[in-house]
Amino acid sequence: MSSPTTARRPARSTWRETLARISRVRLTSRGVGASVLGVALVPLGLVLTLPHLVGLGAAALLAVGVAWVVIGTQRLESGRGALRVTRTVSPNPVVRDRTAEVGLLVAARQTSGAAYERLSRLRLSEQAAHELAGHQGIRARVSARADRIAVHYTLTPTRRGRWPLGPLLTTRTDVFGLVRATQPLGSATHVPVWPRTVELAVRTRSVGDVDHSATGARLQSTDDSVLREYVAGDDPRRVHWASAARRGQLMVRADESAGVRPVTVLLDRSLLPHWQDATGLRRPAAVDDGEWAVELAASVATSFLDAGHPTRLVTTTVAPTLESARFATTRASRAAILDACVDVSGHRGSAEGHQATARTAQALRLARTAGEIVVAVLGPHDPEARRSLAALGAEGTCWALLVEPRGEGFRHELDETSAELRASGWHVSTTPSRTDPERAWALLAERAL
Repeated sequence: MSSPTTARRPARSTWRETLARISRVRLTSRGVGASVLGVALVPLGLVLTLPHLVGLGAAALLAVGVAWVVIGTQRLESGRGALRVTRTVSPNPVVRDRTAEVGLLVAARQTSGAAYERLSRLRLSEQAAHELAGHQGIRARVSARADRIAVHYTLTPTRRGRWPLGPLLTTRTDVFGLVRATQPLGSATHVPVWPRTVELAVRTRSVGDVDHSATGARLQSTDDSVLREYVAGDDPRRVHWASAARRGQLMVRADESAGVRPVTVLLDRSLLPHWQDATGLRRPAAVDDGEWAVELAASVATSFLDAGHPTRLVTTTVAPTLESARFATTRASRAAILDACVDVSGHRGSAEGHQATARTAQALRLARTAGEIVVAVLGPHDPEARRSLAALGAEGTCWALLVEPRGEGFRHELDETSAELRASGWHVSTTPSRTDPERAWALLAERAL
């Protein structure tokens, strides 16, 4: 049995919501005129002792008051005229700077005259985060019928992340047009935005066919092979022509026992702005640099995956749990890699960033599989983090894209990080922030040959 206190809380919440809705009601120009007329006629009728004049003025004021209460207390999503909102985004998730089509449908839950009456007096206004709408805003195409209102528009996200779309804002008037009220309808849809990726030429001699000898793989028979799509750089002798003719696209044999080396892409979250600066209000350049780093790491990961390597994307964290970062093994599973990039943000400060890199490198060292390649997108670090990274490089193949930070104060740490990683066996290439990903990768691939 619920206590009286527990029972009173929902009632108080309902009254507060009702009062909040009533407070959002505003007079229209017609309602202002009716109110002024009523206020003028009532005292005039009393002075002149004309009861009909008093009644006329009181009727005008009463009509405004009743309309105010009725519009303020009605909820669009309940009652006989209840409405529902359906919002679809295609494609979903969206890629940054790519266009997505959004469809919005406001329809009656049940066929009724009350629902049609509400729809006929409804004006819609869609809300969207600035990161989704961009600088141009939303330009919608509206088509209305008796039982529904359909809205179509496009979005071109400007930032990676997860951004709200909605709730829908509705403006409606009473039957006589005396008052209007604005209230939300439906819930918000959170749209994930993937980073942009470019295809990189990852099939170098360092990770190509020499993987067979590097991992001690045996020679295969034709029974061990599976088929995958052709990727630029594949050996033409491995094309399976019968399947290519049947499917209409080139297919190559990918041997299950070929010893293709798994790849872990490590993204240093220190390259992203600290969490308190994530809005970019104070450091817009740092925000752009961080987005570039995420897109570079995502491009490396998806390119290795498309080339046939089991791949995963790992970000630095103070408490790493590598069990949750599983290797993606098919091109169809690249969505898992891009999903992992959506909510990536910076550390709380430089000290946390150094500590997170050290602990993540230690965890990767302990959980490393045979032949695993580590490709890291890193910033300069303190001695403790450098020692952990050096130990990781001493036990396997490690590549590092070392990003040059802005400002002169970090140059010493950059040089020391580069020297210590190279001394421990890392293949290192330094690159300025926002360098074209293809150029940055080409410089690193040359050093790895």
